[in-house]
Amino acid sequence: MPLVSGGALLLSTPMLMFFFHAFLFLLLTAVTQLGGIAWLLALCFKRRLPVFLGLYLLSTIAAHMLAPHTGRVPVSCFAKESLQVQSWFYCLSNRNYVSADLAEVLQEAASQVEAQYPGTQTLLLDANFPFLDGFPLLPHLSHKDGRKADLAFYYQDQNGGYLPGHLPSPIGYFAFEDGPTECPDAWPTLRWDLAFLQPYWRDYSLEPERLKLVVQTLAGNERVEKIFLEPHLQQRLGLRDAKLRFQGCRAARHDDHLHLQIFPE
Repeated sequence: MPLVSGGALLLSTPMLMFFFHAFLFLLLTAVTQLGGIAWLLALCFKRRLPVFLGLYLLSTIAAHMLAPHTGRVPVSCFAKESLQVQSWFYCLSNRNYVSADLAEVLQEAASQVEAQYPGTQTLLLDANFPFLDGFPLLPHLSHKDGRKADLAFYYQDQNGGYLPGHLPSPIGYFAFEDGPTECPDAWPTLRWDLAFLQPYWRDYSLEPERLKLVVQTLAGNERVEKIFLEPHLQQRLGLRDAKLRFQGCRAARHDDHLHLQIFPE
């Protein structure tokens, strides 16, 4: 029962533990989809952490095998090919799943860029969770049906040398390209500038030719519905296509990564 002391409501230890475990369940579910269930099952054991880690690993392996039967396939986290998952974080948190059609679109685009620029690595960032259409992949607004994925930009060093597999940010997001925008400072919004982070990123510059080629390749694929890229980068790269869109001022910036989605099957 709650305790009252000096007019303040104090929570009992069991109630505090309930809120703690509820918070962990929600957090792990939001970040990984499967982690919350693994945590609830681990609560049945005394050694919760190692049991949770074991259960989560088993659920991740099971998802890898079962998801293709429900319409989504994982982009490989092990293959060293033209298309690669950028970080183990996306693999361990089950955020590397796409529909079979989108997997083909991504691989075809990556192969096209690698064919013209040998040694190029096209890096996948957030994609989708393995199960359940409509289950949100936070903080994204639309990654919930297997048809959407984010690709990292390509980068070069200060001498113009391409840097395969290297990005300014360790997770591929939030290293924004400077450029004009007409977006007001409005709230609520997911259009974060994160100015305090920018000085900490690696000093790489955008490699324009590869980025231009992958956008043109994706836009030329009849299965691709739309591509989000900030207008100032479209202008900078000389890109014009009806599939290239501005995501709006209340959605996340898209001058640190490329978002694409395909038509419904």
